[in-house]
Amino acid sequence: MPKDPVILLSYVNTELRDHYSSLDELCAALNADRAEIEATLKKLDYEYNTELNKFV
Repeated sequence: MPKDPVILLSYVNTELRDHYSSLDELCAALNADRAEIEATLKKLDYEYNTELNKFV
């Protein structure tokens, strides 16, 4: 997972769009910490939207 928040945002949203139907599925497949991803992107004022399956 990228450490830079802006790159992380782009990476996660691309992965969600192209490969995963939910953030939980992405985290399980990549062994990633959902809370850490959400906290990092919250600093940029982005939150996960389940209906859109992306951070907005």
